[in-house]
Amino acid sequence: MPTLTITQALFDQIVAHARADHPDEACGVVAGPVGEGRPERFVPMLNAARSPTFYEFDSQDLLKLYRDLDDRDEEPVIIYHSHTATEAYPSRTDIAYANEPGAHYVLVSTADSDEVGPFQFRSYQILEGEVTEEDVKVVESY
Repeated sequence: MPTLTITQALFDQIVAHARADHPDEACGVVAGPVGEGRPERFVPMLNAARSPTFYEFDSQDLLKLYRDLDDRDEEPVIIYHSHTATEAYPSRTDIAYANEPGAHYVLVSTADSDEVGPFQFRSYQILEGEVTEEDVKVVESY
């Protein structure tokens, strides 16, 4: 099974962003050096849809992000967003919009639907409409 390895600090930042934007969906990227697959730089984004059931990156913000990634020789290693009322599993819309084949798609659910805590943090690979859940390994540092 594939694995996403992420630092505790990045994990905490993603969860904090999801909680802060609740009841709207939060979204963002964690960038890392091209070709290394190591998430390093947390980049929270604004949900232009400002919706509890849908997220969308602002087109201007997305353009700035990709220019910044190019300038830094980085790529999106994690693309994350939250679900506010459902489990942390990609919706049909999430799958349709997944266009970064090398990225980990992280979903955080801020709905306490499983009674094990206030959120779920799960990661997926999404390739050509196929969803594969992966283990998440949280480490102190790389």
